[in-house]
Amino acid sequence: MSWPIGYGATPERSPVPALGSTRCRHRGHARVRLTIAGCSPAWPNPGGAQSGYVVESGAATVLLDCGPGVLARLRAVQPWPEPDAIVITHFHLDHWGDLVPWVWGANYLAGDGRERHRPALWVPPGGRGLLEHFGGLLGFPDMFERVFVSVEYAPGVAFDVGGCRITASVVPHYRVEAHALRVTDGERTLAYSGDSGPSEALVAAASDADLFLCEATLRSGDLDAVPRGHLSLDEACAAFEASGAKALLVTHRPVELDAPEGFEFARDGLVLGV
Repeated sequence: MSWPIGYGATPERSPVPALGSTRCRHRGHARVRLTIAGCSPAWPNPGGAQSGYVVESGAATVLLDCGPGVLARLRAVQPWPEPDAIVITHFHLDHWGDLVPWVWGANYLAGDGRERHRPALWVPPGGRGLLEHFGGLLGFPDMFERVFVSVEYAPGVAFDVGGCRITASVVPHYRVEAHALRVTDGERTLAYSGDSGPSEALVAAASDADLFLCEATLRSGDLDAVPRGHLSLDEACAAFEASGAKALLVTHRPVELDAPEGFEFARDGLVLGV
């Protein structure tokens, strides 16, 4: 997969275990490969897409979240994306919003008479009912079911997509049920925070992972609401250190905040071996 569209400055190298090493950044031979389709926070960084992370392992391709702008990024490298599965961490718009144009595009393209691939769509508990509700507001109640095979995951219960095993864990995100994800092929493990405030559940989800993709939306945790819902950079680093993960990639970071030396920051189009 070649990604011609990129956003952001080259990540700084750091004493935090570096993603710039041969082990982490080689492109052709990694067992598990991560591509950043979008990494903006709840408002888009200039030229950026919101949350969307492509994980490739063996023959399986999984998209973690599908925020606004992600579908366009995916279409830049493939006429129409055909992941095996999409996994949604929670139902804030910046993490699922591009499922709506995905439906319209898939239905339009179905008019050429060709059978279209229907990805599995893994959603949080109650998610199928929410999608039906949104469909009734935006188009028709079964609009998402026409394009995706939707399945609700259960927190703490692993599910398989091709050679990937994925486990969701509930993490604090204001008053919305949100989940961190742990993705493994049995040898390499990626942990993804989704949107999360500080919690032991987040640390456990990232335990001993090869790569921890962790949000750091806030300037300071003191500025967050109650209950908590996001992390500052120092809180993301603390979660990383407590987890024992081998490398940290910071995401969901507004350009309005500094990107200090000593950390690796996600950018649209970045490709990493896990």
